Amino acid sequence: MARFVGPGMKLYQNPLNWEFLGKNLSSMAMQGIFYFVLTLLVEYKFFLKPRKIPVAPSTGPETTEDEDVALERSKVLGGRVNHALLRMEDITKIYRAGQHPAVNHLCVAVQPGECFGLLGVNGAGKTTTFKMLTGNIPITSGDAYISGYSIQTELAKARQNIGYCPQFDAIDSLLTGWEHLEFYARLRGIPEKYIHMVASWGIRKLGLKSFAHQRAGTYSGGNKRKLSTAIALVGNPSIVFLDEPTTGMDPKARRFLWNCIIDVVKEGHAVILTSHSMEECEALCTRLAIMVNGQFRCLGSIQHLKNKYGEGYTLMLRVGNMGSPPEVATFMAAAFGQSAILTEQHLNQMEYQLAPTLPLSIIFRRLQAAKETLDIEDYSVSQTTLDQVFISFAKLQADICSEELPCKSLLAHYFKNSNPFVKKAKEGSFSATVFPVSPYGHTFGAHLLRLLSPPPFSLLQVP
Repeated sequence: MARFVGPGMKLYQNPLNWEFLGKNLSSMAMQGIFYFVLTLLVEYKFFLKPRKIPVAPSTGPETTEDEDVALERSKVLGGRVNHALLRMEDITKIYRAGQHPAVNHLCVAVQPGECFGLLGVNGAGKTTTFKMLTGNIPITSGDAYISGYSIQTELAKARQNIGYCPQFDAIDSLLTGWEHLEFYARLRGIPEKYIHMVASWGIRKLGLKSFAHQRAGTYSGGNKRKLSTAIALVGNPSIVFLDEPTTGMDPKARRFLWNCIIDVVKEGHAVILTSHSMEECEALCTRLAIMVNGQFRCLGSIQHLKNKYGEGYTLMLRVGNMGSPPEVATFMAAAFGQSAILTEQHLNQMEYQLAPTLPLSIIFRRLQAAKETLDIEDYSVSQTTLDQVFISFAKLQADICSEELPCKSLLAHYFKNSNPFVKKAKEGSFSATVFPVSPYGHTFGAHLLRLLSPPPFSLLQVP
């Protein structure tokens, strides 16, 4: 196609010309430098002074504190466990003044080669504790020490000894598993000549060889958790925080990860584990604590907790076709009286809760004598499970009203205090507060809150 150019017309113009693209490019460069420096200043809290929230004496440990928790507190505050890899001294987290503490005066010490479990229902304070120990959020009062370094005053040195697997996968969907490990190895300060070896070790250790060069966005939930755990182990940290590491894993992958964690503990590292799986805690933890409303309600080995807080024994009976469950129930009442309580019955299956005062010899002798007469096909006597101990404490967890929860952003504070619709609803002008609804079925306010709330993980906060 022919191009007609008139005489004296100048077609070429330098793209860097100030009146063309030069001023825009210069503005972009200055903005990039400014916001990068601003991000660094915010991350390192250069000009942000932490707010001092008063901790009322009433938020301290209760007078009815468990004796094992009180003993651990006396050891920690008395200076008898200063060589521990992790030492928490009365750490407390209160998001707003007058609010119920999310974490309330925790004291514990974790030794090398120990796997310590944190159990608790959702909202008990487990993840908040992890965020304080990793420096993600500030501690309201108290202090914690990682390998002798204070979280309050030596956070950078403390982070050099921490590996952290967060509750939600902190991975980039566009990077491969191998690239993730190389990237975090560089952030850890590992020399360039060893980075390939470290990435290869992480892939092999967590069984990701078949997926090493695939994008992480294509991984299954279990493989994402494996990759997050491998990232936490990069740099050979002395203490590893695992926040529900086996969530979404199939039984085979879960067992594989358990073996990896056991190997880490045997090498002399300390592991802090949160989980909702009692089976996982029994397989891995040397000690555990159950958190209720931000406090430790019990502390010790699994067998110790079963002995101390268990409700005796559980008896499972299966009656044959020729037998009669009502006759078995009559026999149990005559043989054991109030020491045997029928808790469940499904057809010919019967479950009894036996008092801890009953000797096992008497239980087996009387059941064996009546086995043929009552046509009892089989029976089993087991100790109270960890699930039952956990449930007994979980019932004590109190619900915190929404007014005590922390605001996620300034927008949430606006919707709560400054929005005229909310004010009128409080005054009784409206029967309910209504926000405009988006086409996607979410309220406009909730949608903006999700957009403006901070991400769960920041690369600049990696130790």
